[in-house]
Amino acid sequence: MSTTDELLGEGPEPRRPARTAAVLADLGPVAQLRAGRLPRRLVQLAFGLVLYGVSLGLMLRSGLGVAPWDVLHSGLIRYVPLTLGQAVIVMSFVVLLLWWPLREKPGLGTLANAVLVGLAADLTLWLLDPADDVWLRVVLVASGVVLNGVATGMYIGSQLGRGPRDGLMTGLSRRTGGSLRLVRTGLEVVVVAVGWLLGGAVGVGTVLYALAIGPLAQHFLPWFVVPLDVPEEPATP
Repeated sequence: MSTTDELLGEGPEPRRPARTAAVLADLGPVAQLRAGRLPRRLVQLAFGLVLYGVSLGLMLRSGLGVAPWDVLHSGLIRYVPLTLGQAVIVMSFVVLLLWWPLREKPGLGTLANAVLVGLAADLTLWLLDPADDVWLRVVLVASGVVLNGVATGMYIGSQLGRGPRDGLMTGLSRRTGGSLRLVRTGLEVVVVAVGWLLGGAVGVGTVLYALAIGPLAQHFLPWFVVPLDVPEEPATP
């Protein structure tokens, strides 16, 4: 959706009345901040990203496997002096470098995603010890996957920009012409393979996440999409 004024004749056309969009709007970084309900959206964004980091910590403490990108992160920290959260942050900015040739535009949510998720993951790992009982490990991994779905709906629904990895997926899809599903699957296969070779935490939780996160995010996203006030586009003559 465009937020610029259209020109008609010799002068600018009067701004159309704002309408409320309860769907995900395709807005640039500045337009995202001007689209209304900013305090509520900022709170929802921060809360969603913190929950996202908590979900990563729960899955890792279960010992039953983590999400695909975190297989890579957990493998990296075996060779570099970083915590899991620090690896998430570093890799987020590495991925953001790949946005430049893809011409993706980061928003406030993109930068917040790169930092808050890692900090929340480290805090969760500091508070929780690894689970020993099988039933507790199952509860942790299942809770982590479901919470990740809720967190995904919250941060995307705030409409303040995609996360670094989501932006890489959409950018590659646009540039290559491949479907989002195909590009996402390809990326996740690559990061899981590299992470596994590095000794990352692959397990049944990784498979559960891959199968469940799509339906969960699709289910929870409508709960959290914040309607935006965007200018009404001029009618076509």
